[in-house]
Amino acid sequence: MQKKHLVLFFICGCLSQLIIGQGSEFSVLRPSDSLHKKRQKTVILSQISMTAASLIALDQLWYKDYQRSGFRFTDDSNDWLRMDKAGHVFSSYQLGRLSGDAYKWSGSSKKNQLIYGSMYGLAFLTTVEIMDGFSEEWGFSWTDMLANSLGTGLLVGQELLWEDQRLVLKYSFSRTQYAQQRPERLGEGIYEEFLKDYNGQTYWLSANINSFLKYAKFPNWLNLALGYGADGMLTGSPEDANFANQNRVRQFYLSFDVDLSRIKTNSHFLKTIFSLLNVIKIPLPTLEVNSQGAVTLHYIYF
Repeated sequence: MQKKHLVLFFICGCLSQLIIGQGSEFSVLRPSDSLHKKRQKTVILSQISMTAASLIALDQLWYKDYQRSGFRFTDDSNDWLRMDKAGHVFSSYQLGRLSGDAYKWSGSSKKNQLIYGSMYGLAFLTTVEIMDGFSEEWGFSWTDMLANSLGTGLLVGQELLWEDQRLVLKYSFSRTQYAQQRPERLGEGIYEEFLKDYNGQTYWLSANINSFLKYAKFPNWLNLALGYGADGMLTGSPEDANFANQNRVRQFYLSFDVDLSRIKTNSHFLKTIFSLLNVIKIPLPTLEVNSQGAVTLHYIYF
């Protein structure tokens, strides 16, 4: 599913945190039962309204330009060197995480946080995938659904195993030359390119060092991050005759990172900001190895 996962994540995921305003402060505030119910209604109504508005906007801004069809399937498993699949895993994970924070703030039980919060990303992206199924341009993709499930599974699995998110999925972006060559597909201007140009996107699995090495004397917020990216892509498939001679390569990264959620602060405002910003990989020195065997050391990579 081309690009929509990121657009919808940044609309729904970020707005869900901004609306509740306090992020995941339930453990600090411990509101009364009446306040629990009020907050739970706020979270539920906010999610319903944002979901409806996002799907309506998506229908008008994205699908209206393409022919409607009967429900159909598509196999896009090898498109964009699977960067779009990495985007689905990331979006499902982070939508579930932010939604879970909202239910935690509302005073919901751990069970309900896990069921209603963590599963929100999967349910939302499944709805979008069904909408794709009725589009002549897109079609329902089982590999997209698998990627969505992996993102939710990573979130839920860690809660069941550790009651902690030791592994966090993150995103970073740098502008490339390719959007200028095909702006209608890869974006025109920094804001569109941020969401559309797969060549500039990197998806990270950021692991908290102290969570795995209990006796290591590292700062509690310091993470080790593995990244995946790709370059040289003007089309989803290299077989597109209109864009020959693409030098398509996969990129693998090793870097340090900062888990902002582990920085101690008593400020409710800062906790909310840290929760929102924790979707972004912090720029730090990075080692890159690509599928052609080239090795590059970036003093700062974003």
